[in-house]
Amino acid sequence: MKALSQRRRHPFVGVALLLLGLLITGGLYSVASTMNQAQAATTGSGYSAEDISEGEKLFNANCATCHGMEAVGTEDGPSLVGVGAASVDFQVGTGRMPLQMQGPQAQAKQPVFNDEQTQQLAAYVSSLGAGPSIPEEEYLDTDHEDVDLGKGGELFRVNCAMCHNAAAAGGALTRGKFAPGLEGVSEKHIYEAMATGPQNMPVFNDSNIKPEDKRNIIAFLKQIETQGSPGGAPLGSLGPVSEGLWVWTGGLALIVGFMVWLTSRSS
Repeated sequence: MKALSQRRRHPFVGVALLLLGLLITGGLYSVASTMNQAQAATTGSGYSAEDISEGEKLFNANCATCHGMEAVGTEDGPSLVGVGAASVDFQVGTGRMPLQMQGPQAQAKQPVFNDEQTQQLAAYVSSLGAGPSIPEEEYLDTDHEDVDLGKGGELFRVNCAMCHNAAAAGGALTRGKFAPGLEGVSEKHIYEAMATGPQNMPVFNDSNIKPEDKRNIIAFLKQIETQGSPGGAPLGSLGPVSEGLWVWTGGLALIVGFMVWLTSRSS
């Protein structure tokens, strides 16, 4: 016991403990780094090395002017590291990118790249860092047995209607920006918009709205899209404001016309 006690008080014990602590800390850091690298690699899963290579060529030729080489960003465009494949698929697939002109926000237009090229660009950007991936077909199936239209409508009205309108007809925002109408937008692009938050839209990740509930929202949107406008002219689907304005303007025009007719008769 006495010998053991003497060893504990050895002057090199403190140094040994310090080295042991550094060794443990270094080991834990190495494990954490490996896990992060593995997580980043999973973002590019499903893409071949050829897709990533072709996507890099397309990116350097068409996107690097604004987003910089290796997508690190410039004064003219943000960094794309970590935005994920879903963001690229949405922006490029809807024609918003490449940007046609400078303005308050990018507008949808005819896509510049075909589906294969879009996937290659998505593969390259996803290889740069972890981010939202393109949704699985399971969560785009609006005829799925678990779809709940009522819940989808409730979630849409709570989270989306203040910008996109209760009828998904779109609406104006500040400084010349706008929330686009959602009629005719594909299920995949609606899901990707919720997952990535393009333009002024907030990001609804899986912690905010689960993939199943995103599917419910998409099913609700497709449901109201098929209903049309049973009441006649939708007038922007803005409700009593546009309807009242139309009645007021039309009624005033009738009154003015009637007065002009009476005046002409009396003369």
